[in-house]
Amino acid sequence: MKEYTFTSESVSEGHPDKVCDLISDSIVDLFLSKDPESRVAAETMVTTNKVIISGEVNGPDVFKETPLEELVRNTIKKIGYEQEGFNWKTVSIENNLHQQSEDIAIGVNKKNEKEQGAGDQGIMFGYACNETKELMPAPIYYSHLILESLAKSRHKGDNKLLFPDSKSQVSLDYKNGKPYRASAIVVSTQHDPSLKQEDVKEIVRPYVIDSLPKDWMCDEENFFVNPTGRFVIGGPVGDSGLTGRKIIVDTYGGAAPHGGGAFSGKDPSKVDRSGAYAARYLAKNIVAAKLAEKCTIQLSYAIGIAKPISIYIDTHGDTKIKGNEISDKIFQIMDLSPYGIKNQLSLNRPIYYKTAAYGHFGRKPGNNGEFSWEKTDLVESLKNIF
Repeated sequence: MKEYTFTSESVSEGHPDKVCDLISDSIVDLFLSKDPESRVAAETMVTTNKVIISGEVNGPDVFKETPLEELVRNTIKKIGYEQEGFNWKTVSIENNLHQQSEDIAIGVNKKNEKEQGAGDQGIMFGYACNETKELMPAPIYYSHLILESLAKSRHKGDNKLLFPDSKSQVSLDYKNGKPYRASAIVVSTQHDPSLKQEDVKEIVRPYVIDSLPKDWMCDEENFFVNPTGRFVIGGPVGDSGLTGRKIIVDTYGGAAPHGGGAFSGKDPSKVDRSGAYAARYLAKNIVAAKLAEKCTIQLSYAIGIAKPISIYIDTHGDTKIKGNEISDKIFQIMDLSPYGIKNQLSLNRPIYYKTAAYGHFGRKPGNNGEFSWEKTDLVESLKNIF
């Protein structure tokens, strides 16, 4: 289709599911900060006045130095929850973490590190397109941007009457396959009971307009803020949360396939995470090298096996170079074993807390190694091959 409308949604760091992702990734970071070879699969559930941690770990006894309770409370405090029903000071915390299964460890822990197998079977997808300078689909990119700008303002103290839990939804009109304006915008944000719906709308409006390209704002009749009229009860008080329940928000907003595996709470031996990062890294570099206007990559792995079982690349007919030509030569560019991915992207570092909200992709690489999979340092190598 040349003309169509496509919609993506995002949720803020204060959404119950994202609270869980942030807690789980803070546990991953703690383990990796003490031992880069730690194995972590941490799951979190939150509800009114309650946090429950479960999962499997294999590494140093990190909680002797930083008790889990302290880690969880600091994470909740950083998000901004100090309200009745969910308060970082008083919330109840239950820890059910236990030792990783030896049967899983057998496949991952090899004497020769280069033969390290995948931590599980599965399929992972990566995607990139030239709709934004970050080479992300525009609807999910702007959905994230709206909520991130609201959160930054709240943390600075500019919006003391808006609270952590919020959601956004951006519908963009496309012409000749390119986005050119918003047809509808939805923002729901938790707020102080003193605010009326119109008050919240006027607070939110400039953050939406400033997040979108110039003249992309939708018509007023299609700009919805707190459509029910009231959003006072929110966060884990209003709804329970679970780690890994926002996998489309975390990736491409529905613009690309998803393998089904969540990212947060997992160390990089879990290819659900590292394989998806590698697929995005390759897809982004292929588009950045102008070998395609958009690119979808699928990788598949088997537990305990180092090399991917398959690699599929689709350039969507937007290039003279076919996906199978690229896939035949992609191993000249990158070692796609768990060991190779970990080394090339330097994934065995405490870099995951920042990924847990506002998307794992389309973010700026950091000085400490965050979002290394967003670099475009393969462009020249790809151009030389093709």
